[in-house]
Amino acid sequence: MRELIIGGARSGKSRLAESRALASGLPVTYIATATVSDDEMARRIALHQERRPAGWGLVEAPLDLAGTLRKHAAPDACLLVDCLTLWLANELWASEAATLADADEPVTPATCPRFFAAIDALVDTLPTLPGRIVIVSNEVGWGIVPMAAVSRLFADEQGRLNQRIAGACERVTLVAAGLPLTLK
Repeated sequence: MRELIIGGARSGKSRLAESRALASGLPVTYIATATVSDDEMARRIALHQERRPAGWGLVEAPLDLAGTLRKHAAPDACLLVDCLTLWLANELWASEAATLADADEPVTPATCPRFFAAIDALVDTLPTLPGRIVIVSNEVGWGIVPMAAVSRLFADEQGRLNQRIAGACERVTLVAAGLPLTLK
């Protein structure tokens, strides 16, 4: 089964994902997409590490999430991806998409094939995976429209990605103020 858990920053989505992974009764591998970019991010990562059970595996996958999932998914395993939002940001900056957006150039599959191919690969791979997959992602569509072009691009693509991943998952849960609401 595949589940998407979405919510705002500090909504409790990661805690819910961790509890769902633990409740699966399966061996868990935590797929971390974050990278340490500054001291504050290092502290955030440390908090997540402290909460995880010692027996969980860890795979760092800031890029090529589809390949990582294919490699580690198994019928008798649970993969917890935290989080899709950081992965998408990593892919955005690793490709030409951010540069084009900043230059007010069109960002399309034709102009940014690497960026859109990574997204398509993830969406296409997800339904083929065995085992239990729990994916955490931010819901970014409830805020204001960002002023910078690259930020607007990110918000738009995050919204589109969440929709596509939700379509590929059997369960979708929204978390607000620590409270889960089953959407699907």
